[in-house]
Amino acid sequence: MTNGTATAGDDEESTAADDEATTAIGEEDTTGESLTATVVGASGFAGGELLRILSGHPNFDLAGATSREYAGKSVGSVHPNLRGTDLRFSDPADLDSVDVLFAATPHGVSMAQIDVFYDAADTVVDLSADFRLNTAEQYDEWYDGHDAPEYLEEAVYALPELHREELPGADLIAAGGCNATATILGLYPLFEAGILDGGADEQIVADVKVGSSEGGATSSEAGSHAERSGVVRPYAPTGHRHEAEIEQELGTDMSFSAHAVDMVRGAAATCHVFPDQPVSKGDLWSAFREAYDEEPFVRLQSGGSGVYRYPEPKAVAGTNYAEVGFELDPANERVVVFSAIDNLVKGTAGQAVHAANLALGLEETAGLDFQGLHPVGSP
Repeated sequence: MTNGTATAGDDEESTAADDEATTAIGEEDTTGESLTATVVGASGFAGGELLRILSGHPNFDLAGATSREYAGKSVGSVHPNLRGTDLRFSDPADLDSVDVLFAATPHGVSMAQIDVFYDAADTVVDLSADFRLNTAEQYDEWYDGHDAPEYLEEAVYALPELHREELPGADLIAAGGCNATATILGLYPLFEAGILDGGADEQIVADVKVGSSEGGATSSEAGSHAERSGVVRPYAPTGHRHEAEIEQELGTDMSFSAHAVDMVRGAAATCHVFPDQPVSKGDLWSAFREAYDEEPFVRLQSGGSGVYRYPEPKAVAGTNYAEVGFELDPANERVVVFSAIDNLVKGTAGQAVHAANLALGLEETAGLDFQGLHPVGSP
């Protein structure tokens, strides 16, 4: 399936009253393989997105959704978009055996529970930061160490655009961070084409604007509406942990900053790069088309007509699509790269399902074909 379209410019407690009027979570496509799945940590925003996506997936029978806080309550009482389903939260201590376990838990939980997860499922897909990095030394530097470093070599980073060949048959899949995902997808074609090579003299600066859902469902003073509304707030000018993923996946050093903005869903990365050699607009088009023309969930949007001339989170809200684009600044020998995703879908739950589809030999786009809405309000 090809969806890498290019626009040429100048060069996010109730049960059903009528079961027949609703589609039950876990309803399967009888023409395809059926696999059972559980979502651990299903009451958060990422867990809710997993439930939403898996509820419409033709190959997954959603067998469980865990939450300590909401055990016994209906899924719809926490995720109102899932009202009308009969699934209820269960205690995470009571895991039934399933084919796939999706862990949407805070950092540190999966590394402590990985053996329990493996006892419950053949395939584990972790949405936290616990298995994204390759070595224990990286966790010592960027986090607070690692409790199960013996599993790090086994884990496959979930971005299919970079790791499609490694995902089939993978038992442990680590979904990437949303800021890292947006930045990596923007810069990756430049490395693949040799425009950038990770040399010590190359300068790469990435600035990401991200919505409030990145902070999770737990309330905080900084995330309250009165404090968050209307802001463009630098919250990690330096030292953001996602920087480690970007450097690992692209094989380069870079400078990264993040801003919180008045948006619920979305992450938008603007990257400034200064290649060592002259680059033309044709070189850039060739690099991005070569990288993404056969990718089902990447769209090239660079200039052209209309209101949304460059990648924009609002244009991909609720979808597993990433938009990427660029602009050339010859006078300053600079390339500006833009990328936009929905942080809860392509940056988290959708990426996890996409990777699981590939790991399990399913159609890679299964359950992820929602095209989004236009117009919409603040994403």
